Amino acid sequence: MRPKSHHRKAAVAAFLAAALKPAAYFLILLLTYTLGYLSSSPSSTSYSPSSPPPIITPSYSTPQFIQLTDTPTEIHQFRIRNRCSPPLPHPQVRLALLQKVFNGKSPFLNFPPPHVAELLHPKKIKGWGSTGAVFENLVRQVKPRTIIEVGSFLGASATHMASLTRQLGLDTQILCVDDFRGWPGFLDRFKDLWMINGDVSLLYQFMQNVVAMNASDSVIPLPFSTGSVLDSLCEWGVYGDLIEVDAGHDFNSAWSDINRAYRILRPGGVLFGHDYFTAADNRGVRRAVNLFAQINGFKVKVDGQHWVLVSH
Repeated sequence: MRPKSHHRKAAVAAFLAAALKPAAYFLILLLTYTLGYLSSSPSSTSYSPSSPPPIITPSYSTPQFIQLTDTPTEIHQFRIRNRCSPPLPHPQVRLALLQKVFNGKSPFLNFPPPHVAELLHPKKIKGWGSTGAVFENLVRQVKPRTIIEVGSFLGASATHMASLTRQLGLDTQILCVDDFRGWPGFLDRFKDLWMINGDVSLLYQFMQNVVAMNASDSVIPLPFSTGSVLDSLCEWGVYGDLIEVDAGHDFNSAWSDINRAYRILRPGGVLFGHDYFTAADNRGVRRAVNLFAQINGFKVKVDGQHWVLVSH
């Protein structure tokens, strides 16, 4: 009898343990919920189910405007920390660039190379607003010894400025900053240019146009991205008396080029560019120019499609 009684008690204990375990979990959960409810903020807003929930209006802090004082030498938004080197004397600019970019030799030496000579047009100069009155006005006003052109394409404005400086008897170097790659699909518009193994002919045709205009002694192509060249000119101490910005026409490209170009503008120099009025309107070049002028204390003078920054 004893073993049976012991077995019965063990079975009852097992049953009670199995039944009480879920109840214990439920009690713990209920206790946790109750403690959380009691510890909630007494200032919490309550409302009856029949009334709509309260409307909570978010609060916003007043925007703070930061006065920029060092944009010519430090452009934090582009992670540029280095300051520009002291300016090179004008007569040293061409030699310095030939040494740093072209191993000391002119890129026009023995131009054109045999494999492209038959593919080039004797002269194919195409541009947009490249001979406007603004060029002669500014060249006569500034009498630049060094011109930096950001965005050159086929060299229409560069060769025009070379002609203007010769007429004034100036020994001017014109630095043409462009990757000379055009844009995807530009050959659909310029079908008489060629591509071989993915290499478009813009740089070669630009150089051919410079040679045709007898300007190879005063024009130097710098065939790299605008940002990398402008930063390098800053590092080398190459400054411009007259700087034209006419590369990318979207806001980000124009904003970057204008800020970088301003760092290497000589005192008394002039910064200008094209496409102030376009279909992009205030979303592109115009927005970038106006914002830069506002931050740095310039007035914007408009000459046709060109903008010119004028000191107050």
